[in-house]
Amino acid sequence: MKKIVLVDDHVLLRNGLAGIIAGFGNFTVLFEANNGSHFIEQLDANNLPDIVLLDVTMPVMNGFETAEWIYCNHPNIKVMVLSMLNDERTVIKMLKFGAMGYMTKDTDPKELNRALNELYNKGIYFNQLLCYNLVHSIRNGVEEPNDEYQTFLNLPEREKDFLKLLATDLTLKEIAAKMNLSPRTIDGYRDNLFEKVKVSNRVGLVLFALRNNLIQL
Repeated sequence: MKKIVLVDDHVLLRNGLAGIIAGFGNFTVLFEANNGSHFIEQLDANNLPDIVLLDVTMPVMNGFETAEWIYCNHPNIKVMVLSMLNDERTVIKMLKFGAMGYMTKDTDPKELNRALNELYNKGIYFNQLLCYNLVHSIRNGVEEPNDEYQTFLNLPEREKDFLKLLATDLTLKEIAAKMNLSPRTIDGYRDNLFEKVKVSNRVGLVLFALRNNLIQL
């Protein structure tokens, strides 16, 4: 049996994936982890996985950092990225950090089965997404994600929703009502984002959202 570890901070998604993979018949899930740090804590040097199915956006230790750690410490473990993200900067950087396959979370289970077997047997899974991004990167060059972009990737979805609403003419009180949250919670979102993004006003947050293509004017 081929051994797989699932690293993703969404528990329901992990559990669903574990069930799907078990149904393939030739794979077994060794364990599941919430993030890269949790993965490293559980890793047994005497029982290493063949494949790590890895998300990109996770708290504590994200997919970039985890893929790099695996490549440096256990290069025989094959990394397959499974993410909602499919932008060029993310795909290319994950490849540079050692990933040998990249799929999106809307992939059909049959394709996932084929991809895992191909990665195990050939050492790489080369699909249309990978092909497009590699060709485009070679032709045009792709800027790697900078610190600001990685900050954006790691934002919780609710904070991203808040950023979108900040770009409208709604007041903070109106945003709180629209998100079904208390004004105090919204103030907390704002203050957390000020600290994460290193700005001090609403305009700075809106510009951050614009630079990272979260909103368009």
